[in-house]
Amino acid sequence: MPAIDPQQTLMSLFETALSAVNPLTCLPPHLPSISSLPADGKLIVIGAGKAAGAMAQAAWAHYGSRITHGCVVTRYGHGADAGCIEVIEAAHPVPDAAGEQAANRILDCVADLSDKDTVIALMSGGASALLARPAAGLTLADKQGINRALLKSGATIHEMNTVRKHLSGIKGGRLAQACMPARLMTFVISDVPSDDPSTVGSGPTLVNHSTAQDALAILMRYGIDAPPSVMQHLQSAACATPVFDDAQRARMSVKVIATARTALQAAANRARAMGLNVWLLSDNIEGQARDIGCMHAALALETARGEGPLTAPCVLLSGGETTVTVKGNGRGGRNAEFLLGFADALGKSGIAHAGASISPSISALACDTDGIDGVEDNAGAWFETGDMQRAAHLNLRTTVFLDNNDAWTYFNALGRLIKTGPTRTNVNDFRAVLVMP
Repeated sequence: MPAIDPQQTLMSLFETALSAVNPLTCLPPHLPSISSLPADGKLIVIGAGKAAGAMAQAAWAHYGSRITHGCVVTRYGHGADAGCIEVIEAAHPVPDAAGEQAANRILDCVADLSDKDTVIALMSGGASALLARPAAGLTLADKQGINRALLKSGATIHEMNTVRKHLSGIKGGRLAQACMPARLMTFVISDVPSDDPSTVGSGPTLVNHSTAQDALAILMRYGIDAPPSVMQHLQSAACATPVFDDAQRARMSVKVIATARTALQAAANRARAMGLNVWLLSDNIEGQARDIGCMHAALALETARGEGPLTAPCVLLSGGETTVTVKGNGRGGRNAEFLLGFADALGKSGIAHAGASISPSISALACDTDGIDGVEDNAGAWFETGDMQRAAHLNLRTTVFLDNNDAWTYFNALGRLIKTGPTRTNVNDFRAVLVMP
């Protein structure tokens, strides 16, 4: 097979994955036709998430002036031109006043609807922070504090969103309640493991099955010191999320239109076309980012030794959402920390040392599909075995940077950061490990 450039190959796989989950192409086939909508009813488009701007743009292209009005909220820099659908930008991952105003605006959009009206809800990852309407008795500062604590705690996305549902005046089915008795159709780009649509964005337009007791247990599990106002709310009847009867449920539908599996499968097909063997590990991997990086390094080394299920040239693909328990004060998101854990494990294996028993070429890329790794300016980073010797010359020790949660600085020094800018989609982490003989 022709010579393969590791960086070009990894980037090609990532770009293929992003193209497969682009809202402009993956949403329209699922939208109902204009002719299927009640002729005498309104059509309202609402939404939230990092992909919401592009999803709204796709809806506007599909329906045009048939849309009566609408509003979506997305992250700063992720907006798009969506015709009469208002696109508001707000903060993520810690909510701000713009997100609170957007939530109120969206509720205004669905006020006083009839059973002849149709609401199309466009939801994607990031909606939990972007729809920032505090429950009665709570403040935006309360929600910001809990969000920051959860983000540093190592809690999973399911756990974080369980808490968020019960501190919100719009999530956990409350937006669905506001839409009744209109027909409510929710379309989801999933950024969560297992692709449970009620977890994406904390399920504002879907039935909630978690309880306030679940939320309290999560705060206790991670030692989060919530203010009295939050604790009082979680212990009150006002915390209960809406209950829908059979007639209301019949008016609600949901469809997941793009997932991490969608992106990974597209990348796998591209890799096979390049002549690579493919090991698609899982689209559902959770855990501490550095530990998952170590696990991927072990699998890559096993493949390099000819002991794995596939032989080199081979690419290992995976997705999901890892977590980072923040103990240092460095820079970097979970994808960079994954890759630093990967590099640390390779270094400890002796792969780049003189006299090593194996001398394969191993390279890896880890990026967030939304183009933003945590709160940094990069989507992620990439790394190859030759970088370990460069790092040694620069006195860059992986253990020191791991201890300070400072993966961004490590890969910036090596010139290995990947900067795509906002992609306007979001199916979470994308990881590719290339093993060449």
